[in-house]
Amino acid sequence: MKTVKDILKDPAREIWSVSPMTMAYEALEVMAEKDIGALLVFDNKQLVGIFSERDYARKVILKGKASRDTHVGELMTQQVFYVKPENTLNECMALMTSKHIRHLPVFSNNRIAGIITIGDVVKEIISEQEITIKDLEDFICGGYK
Repeated sequence: MKTVKDILKDPAREIWSVSPMTMAYEALEVMAEKDIGALLVFDNKQLVGIFSERDYARKVILKGKASRDTHVGELMTQQVFYVKPENTLNECMALMTSKHIRHLPVFSNNRIAGIITIGDVVKEIISEQEITIKDLEDFICGGYK
């Protein structure tokens, strides 16, 4: 079974963050520029929340606020669920499903090691299942060695 560590092996993965005092509009610009759906929110090097497109849609637009006048700290999700590199992808999927979240920070030795998305997890699980199916087909057809 693959783990979070397998997803984090990609050297192109970066962690993007803002402070709670960042205006929502600026945070949205960062998300658009980096083509990501969420930003970690740090205050004095301490993770204090996560700001996602969902937070914006539900807490700005629907409440009649203005993104240029509203700080990320007012909108972010404060309860941040996280995983460790040794967590399995099935554990991640179960957590994401039960908590209705799409982004999971990864902590290792009390430090942020990365962030994974539901897309990352689904992609890896599907890849693993395809390998299993191929192995089973080879076994059934006599091609398994």
